[in-house]
Amino acid sequence: MLKEKLLEDMKISMRDKKVVRKNVIQMVRAAILQVEKDKQIELNEEQIIEIIAKESKKRKDALADYERSGREDLLQQMKEEIAILAEYLPKPLTKEEIEKIVTEIIAELGATSMKDMGSVMKEAKAKIGAAADGKTINEIVKEKLS
Repeated sequence: MLKEKLLEDMKISMRDKKVVRKNVIQMVRAAILQVEKDKQIELNEEQIIEIIAKESKKRKDALADYERSGREDLLQQMKEEIAILAEYLPKPLTKEEIEKIVTEIIAELGATSMKDMGSVMKEAKAKIGAAADGKTINEIVKEKLS
């Protein structure tokens, strides 16, 4: 299970004195524990992957800010953290694979216009999950429905 893998990887990182890796894994584990405490549930693999994807997205969004401010040190650290988080995420889908899935969903739902975008997006996010970011899915859905 992913939770055990995170714990094991954190122990290895501590032993090997890989500070950035240890910190990233600790942060993910803390986020998982927080959600479990707040909702008083045991998270499944899918929910854990969603948390990791969310943390990765936060870092990707911060990259642009660091580039604008010229903070090379933080830029490198963010890139390293994104790479570490990517190890725990499913392999990202290509644009062609996403288009194929979205086309199938549109056919299933009988969507014809932008009015149907919400239901198509909901279904696409459920089917694709963390294998693609919402922005990419959104762009493809808009392209297909317009």
